[in-house]
Amino acid sequence: MIKQKATLLLADGTVFHGSLIGNPGTNGGEICFNTGMTGYQEIYTDPSYTGQIVVTTTSHIGNYGVHAEEIESDHPCVAGIVVNSFSDIFSRLDASGSLQDYLVKYGITGIADIDTRMLVRHLRSKGAMNAIISSEFEGNLEGLKHELAKVPDMNGLELSSTVCTQEPYFFGDESAPIKVACLDFGIKKNILRNLASRGVYCKVFPAKTKIQEIQSWNPDAFFLSNGPGDPAVMEYAVDTVKEILETGKPVFGICLGHQLLAEAVGIKTYKMHHGHRGLNHPIKNLITGNSEITSQNHGFNVVREDTERNSEVEITHVHLNDNTVAGIRLKNKHAFSVQYHPESSPGPHDSRYLFDEFIALINQN
Repeated sequence: MIKQKATLLLADGTVFHGSLIGNPGTNGGEICFNTGMTGYQEIYTDPSYTGQIVVTTTSHIGNYGVHAEEIESDHPCVAGIVVNSFSDIFSRLDASGSLQDYLVKYGITGIADIDTRMLVRHLRSKGAMNAIISSEFEGNLEGLKHELAKVPDMNGLELSSTVCTQEPYFFGDESAPIKVACLDFGIKKNILRNLASRGVYCKVFPAKTKIQEIQSWNPDAFFLSNGPGDPAVMEYAVDTVKEILETGKPVFGICLGHQLLAEAVGIKTYKMHHGHRGLNHPIKNLITGNSEITSQNHGFNVVREDTERNSEVEITHVHLNDNTVAGIRLKNKHAFSVQYHPESSPGPHDSRYLFDEFIALINQN
């Protein structure tokens, strides 16, 4: 097969030449890397990756095709993908098709046949930055630089309102004993599956839904979802979370939901150097003393110093690689959150107990 050429240009001027995968074209975004050894389809369909080009560090991508059940949203959300070795041939008999056809169907441009180890080492050193993938500017680096300059900076970018559902919808068994209102800032389907499997009937609301509309459904508790973008510019969501806390009902937040809960009680957030993205991040539960291996995907975090100074907040989990805050609970409210992904799709199931703790908190109140 004759491969079409493609170029990857980073904002610091670093250039990689490789082969086009997916749809011909030009796509830009913030480039980041995920160290997971499996689950590429779940990664590409995670709404938290909206506006980002994802480098997968495992060397072989596409080898098991795509499957209808292995999605976290209805379509890929990434701005582009970067891989080492890409396979059109897939091994699973129950796969619905190749990754190549899937990427073409949804207009995702990617690049293969580059040294992803060198690229990841570069990003670890220099930090996350904007980049662009193109099959259209071969030999025209200045033209590609001009296109890259149009890509918005993730710092200060609000994306949740663009990726969330535009109309409320239900998930789970209507006869389930518990009703949870889920604010969709870019929610993953496996979060809803985990809640529904524990006897929860979910109503998923758009990110900018007013508290009065949410409360009219009379939920037993609230869930704050994951999602893309900078939490520091989501004043509308922070205001809603403050109003939710005033109801006194239980609240559970994951990832962006964790950051918004922190912002709602006066804890600032910041953009990380290159973020945490992978399936084997070590977390320590400070309440139990236990450690857990977790799935993570975030480029922002809460300020530890702010958290430690806040007398109404307790740090419950820390990331053992860099000692960043990975979980909090409010001492005066029935609210808690974690920075990582206990629904872990893909990833280990060490943290699924957090959903059980949420259900127990609801039943107690």
